[in-house]
Order: sequence, then structure tokens, then C-alpha cells
Amino acid sequence: MKDSQPYGTYAPVGLVAAITRRTGRIRPDSWRGRRLALLLRRIAISLLRGKPLDVTRYGARMRLHPYNNNCEKKVLFTPQFFDPEERAVLQERLRPDCVFLDIGANIGAYALCVAAFSGPGARIVAVEPQPDVFDRLSYNIAQNPFHTIKAVACAVADKGGELTLFIDPRNRGESSLKIVGTNEGAQIKVPAVTLLDLVRGEGLTRIDAVKLDVEGAEDLILEPFLREAPPSLLPRLILVENGTDQWQLDLPKLLESHGYRELARSRLNLMFERTA
Repeated sequence: MKDSQPYGTYAPVGLVAAITRRTGRIRPDSWRGRRLALLLRRIAISLLRGKPLDVTRYGARMRLHPYNNNCEKKVLFTPQFFDPEERAVLQERLRPDCVFLDIGANIGAYALCVAAFSGPGARIVAVEPQPDVFDRLSYNIAQNPFHTIKAVACAVADKGGELTLFIDPRNRGESSLKIVGTNEGAQIKVPAVTLLDLVRGEGLTRIDAVKLDVEGAEDLILEPFLREAPPSLLPRLILVENGTDQWQLDLPKLLESHGYRELARSRLNLMFERTA
């Protein structure tokens, strides 16, 4: 069911507000701080009793549901822990009129972050296949004045058509088109397109950056795109979740063969820049 309550209905108050302020000040390099953040987060979640919270993160308004989605938990309580290196790279290298693809957008943290620092001429496409998570993404986009983000309800895969998405009920961000530690009993059918068909369907003539977080299917998506797309469509920046143990091919080597070099890596992601 789509959320119809106006933004601000679930503003943090009382002890929950105090916890979100405290956890948001913890240094990312503090082991004790991280342990404290987890403890305080559990307390706040129990106090919320299933309700979301309305907050501003990365310059954007968001309604976050910190229950079965690690992304929402982290962005809500410890936003400083959510991919700081990746966000810094994007902010440093993307121009105001950038074209950014957020594949596996979840509730829109990346897309909204880029929209907040880019200009009105930016084009941002946020792709999310899970219907209820897509509703959260759409709600978050609608609460902001950017008007540069388009949400697309589908999966991106190595082939188009209707595919099975395996839902992880404990962490919706780990739902995948591949069975990778997810609950095989929780499955839904979703429409899927290839990355090249998505780009052509949106009428894009260039891509400044793409973020791919598709739980081990990054190689299957990028291989046909790199093989079939014209050079003008090859993204300048590619951020992928590090799925080395799940990939069927050597993705860094494939990217290198198409003119990319590894720019940086974090605990979870690899970042590549096209130099050719």
C-alpha cells in the first residue's frame, strides 16, 4: 500500500530523536562507537514499533523504514557510515548537468544524494524492481524539489522479459535475480530489461556515472552492455558492489579491456574510471 501520510508525520521526537542525533555524530573509524550505534539503533527501532521516520539525509528529504532493509537502517541512524568514499567520488567528479544511473536504487539514497548536489539540468534514472521498495523510492523522490530523478520499476539483467526475483525478507537490499543466500521460498515475477535497452529507452546519449548494486549480477549486466554499446554510451564512472565471489567472469579485467582503470575501492564497492 502506498504511503499517503504527508512528510513530517513521522518526525523524530523524544528519545528516538536523541538517538538519531547521537548515532549521527559517531566517528566511522571508532570501533566502540560502532558498537554503541548498533545498541542505540536497536533501542530506537523497538521504540518506533513499526513506524517510519521522516528525516533529511545528504541534502534530501527521506522517509525511512528501519526494519528489514539495512540500507534504511544505516542511512537513518548512521548516515556517515553509508558509502562515504563513493559519495565523495561522485560529488567530486560529476558535473551539474550529469547523467547518472542508479541500478538497484533501493529507497533512493544514491539518486537523491546526486540530485541534491547536481543542477536542474541533471538526468538521474533510479531503477528498482521490488514493488513495495519502489513505492518508498517514489515517495522519497516526490518529497524533494529536484525534478531530475525518474524512477523506473523493473530489474536490469542480461536479457529482457519477465524474470524471477528472489526476495530476502531480512534485508530487502539483498534481494536478487540470482539465488545468493536469499530465501528461495520468497519469489516474485518482475519485468526486466538489459542495460542497453534501458539507456536507449530513456533516450540517453551519454552516461557520466552508473551505480550497480544487484547482488552478484553486475558482471552479467555489464558484459553485454560493454560488448554492444557504442563508445559514446560507455559510462565515465562505474561503481559496482564487490561481488568477486559471485561473479561468473573477471569483471575488473573485462572493464580494463574497455579502457577502465580502478579508481578506488571501499569495504563493499569497486569504483572504475574510463580513461580511453
